[in-house]
Amino acid sequence: ERDNILERHHIQLKNESIRGVKMTNTNQTPSEPLTYQIDRTLYQGRPADTAGRSDKELRAYDLLDSLNVSYSRVDHDALPTIEACQEVDRLLGTEICKNLFLRNAQKTDFYLLLMPGDKKFKTAALSKQIGSARLSFAEPEFLESLLGLTPGSVTVLGLMNDTEKQVRLLIDKDVLSREDFACHPCINTSSLKFKTRDLLDKVLPALGHPHTLVDLPRPE
Repeated sequence: ERDNILERHHIQLKNESIRGVKMTNTNQTPSEPLTYQIDRTLYQGRPADTAGRSDKELRAYDLLDSLNVSYSRVDHDALPTIEACQEVDRLLGTEICKNLFLRNAQKTDFYLLLMPGDKKFKTAALSKQIGSARLSFAEPEFLESLLGLTPGSVTVLGLMNDTEKQVRLLIDKDVLSREDFACHPCINTSSLKFKTRDLLDKVLPALGHPHTLVDLPRPE
């Protein structure tokens, strides 16, 4: 159960991290509470003040704005607990799906998998559907070089950096059955929500990444 919850809140590698923050904090003793801040305002659109915002975050807003995609936004620190992530989900009114960046054993094929939080990632089930054996999490250097992202901030919007179309997009069918879609704007200190229909009709065509629909099993 713990592995399933951690996997839902973003990846990465052999470290179990939650949206970019490792569960182990060497600067804090076990008795010290983890501290973070969440701005509980649900903003509409990009920040009015972009001072201190990274270029890759602003490029994500530029993309959505250029496509006339309406989106809501919650700003927050990198979130150190599952409960904090769930609080952001509640503010958005929808759950951010799992975003898993994968590769094959030869490190020649790369995949971005979007799947619901209540499903557990099973390599065998996915491998059979896409015809690629021995899948594993891709290393941070591939994440940076192909999607321009860092662990904990994996998002479908990172595909705008994959100009050579080296990453294959996989989406579980249950993600697309929801009215709303939520993701990070290429950083893990804000979260966005927009219509799933806009993802399919506007965002993915603009990114130039057709998706492969997959159907991963739910836990028994």
